[in-house]
Amino acid sequence: MKIANRALIFALAVLLLCVTAPGIGRAQEPAKEYEPSVGQEGKDVIWVPTPDYLVEAMLDMAKVTTDDFLMDLGSGDGRIVIAAAKRGVRAVGFEFNPDMVALSKKNAEKAGVSDKASFVNADIFESDFSRATVITMYLLPHLNLKLRPIILDLKPGTRIVSHAFTMGEWAADQTVEKEYRTAYLWIVPAKVEGVWKWQDESGKAELSLTQEFQNLKGTLKVDGKERPLKALKLEGDRISFGGGDCEYAGRANGHAIDGTVKLNGREQKWSASLQQLVKR
Repeated sequence: MKIANRALIFALAVLLLCVTAPGIGRAQEPAKEYEPSVGQEGKDVIWVPTPDYLVEAMLDMAKVTTDDFLMDLGSGDGRIVIAAAKRGVRAVGFEFNPDMVALSKKNAEKAGVSDKASFVNADIFESDFSRATVITMYLLPHLNLKLRPIILDLKPGTRIVSHAFTMGEWAADQTVEKEYRTAYLWIVPAKVEGVWKWQDESGKAELSLTQEFQNLKGTLKVDGKERPLKALKLEGDRISFGGGDCEYAGRANGHAIDGTVKLNGREQKWSASLQQLVKR
């Protein structure tokens, strides 16, 4: 073969390579940005975003403040975390889909709240959300029930807000309906079941309590005589009730309740200690 022909063949090969090889001889197309689709499959649930109006209602139900730390379980495109961050709340989202996590971070940057909003690529059932003061979620009933024992062991007073689905027989403390959508609020109750004892001006007192979630039943004895127990209520770690001429209110902390008692218009400090668990 002549040298000229060889040179011609080589030139044609180079030209063909430039035309057909990606990124050579032409501008490379930009990578397409990830766009989630409603109904796409996830690890435990399909992705259906919570409408913005319900997001705001959920945050209102939880009464979030800048002192709170919100965690969203299954955070999707990050909208609840970002909405909380816009209110000045520190918030983190747990999401199994890494593409969703990346999208959420971009959305937070666009909203100017990256300093408050963060996202973690994680399985919620292998994550620690014990530091949360508010938890939001849009899961499924069986997942809520799976999480329920974990949630009930969180710090009393932690607020839980769920879009659409309940916690089984654990009744919600509040329900809100917006445009055919429903949100539920629970406040994690302190564990107060047992026999509590104290002594004050009215005598030696004994309060026996049984508990089912935030609902209490009990009896009150003063100097061995039963007294009517009135307005018994538990909200988070706050417990209140009336007995005889006294009105008691306090905060439960493990084996102690500390608060105040009102008697004949006078208020003084009151404390009770847990003596034993109630035998069922």
